[in-house]
Amino acid sequence: MKVNIFLTWDAQDETCGICRMAFDGCCPDCKLPGDDCPLIWGACNHAFHLHCILKWVNSQTSQAHCPMCRREWQFKG
Repeated sequence: MKVNIFLTWDAQDETCGICRMAFDGCCPDCKLPGDDCPLIWGACNHAFHLHCILKWVNSQTSQAHCPMCRREWQFKG
C-alpha cells in the first residue's frame, strides 16, 4: 500500500506559544511585522517569534527547554 501525505502550514492560523500573538503579526518587542521578527523553528518542530524564544531560553526559569514540549531547545538547522 502506498500512502502520500502532504502537510501544509498557514502562519495566519497560528500563534506564538510564548506571547500568544499571531505569527503573521509581530511579537510585543516589535513595532511592525516583517524581517525583524522572523519565525524560528526548534528541532522539536515548534515555532516561535525570534525575540520570544531568545528571551525564553535565556531566562533562568526555562532551563533552555521548549515552552511547548519541554525538550531541550535546539534551533532547527
